[in-house]
Amino acid sequence: MQFRETELVYFSATGTTRKIIETIGSVLPGRKNAHNLLLKPIKDDFPITADRLTVAAIPVYNGRLPDYCTQSLIHLKGNDTPAIAVVVYGNREYDDALLELKTILEKNGFFVVGAAAFVARHSIFPQVATDRPDTNDLALVRDFTRKCTEKLDSLSAPEEFVPFEVKGNFPYKEAKPVPMKPSSGEDCNLCGTCAQICPVGAISVTETETRTDEGLCISCGACINACPSESRQYRGADYEKFKGKFIERFSRRKEPELFF
Repeated sequence: MQFRETELVYFSATGTTRKIIETIGSVLPGRKNAHNLLLKPIKDDFPITADRLTVAAIPVYNGRLPDYCTQSLIHLKGNDTPAIAVVVYGNREYDDALLELKTILEKNGFFVVGAAAFVARHSIFPQVATDRPDTNDLALVRDFTRKCTEKLDSLSAPEEFVPFEVKGNFPYKEAKPVPMKPSSGEDCNLCGTCAQICPVGAISVTETETRTDEGLCISCGACINACPSESRQYRGADYEKFKGKFIERFSRRKEPELFF
């Protein structure tokens, strides 16, 4: 089966998932159409024909896909359309997220030719997997992509495709919000950059302070990544206490897992 162009659908609050999907895109032939869900979520049904490949790359939050992302993914509508499913996690565990992504795509008319869980710098504890994806990771991303295209090239019709399983459990683990939320420090200059980038509108800026609605915040870290003064951070006694335990427990290097 041949495809004439590729839809690259991704959410990347801190830039690591974008790095992975851009590496995938660099291997794929033809035209690439990028859909950055951080900047523009998909709110209406988006049909994708069988002659276009779809790559979905989503970060893992607490072992699941962020609900913010699934609200866009459910609008992707395939018609025997080939897809590649990728999740990106911070070296702890991806739990049920890859199975969740693959299942969403399959229910919406896609057949997934390859799936992978890649490791990137942890968004809350950046001391874990600090330099990832590294050179070895990106080489594996490229090799994975080539194998997916070779597999697709070997098919003459979707009916020839043999489904495969990925790691994960159903029912999925309970989706719990991340308890730690970023905030602005005393050096905040009230520029409003964090409020502009926040995908869920959880941040507001007044003449005297920056406020975060912790009920809305999804702890994606986009505000931290965008803050020009580096004022926006995770902070507080509870964060510092948990940070040491997390770093000690999850610093041992994990390798990407690939499924075909």
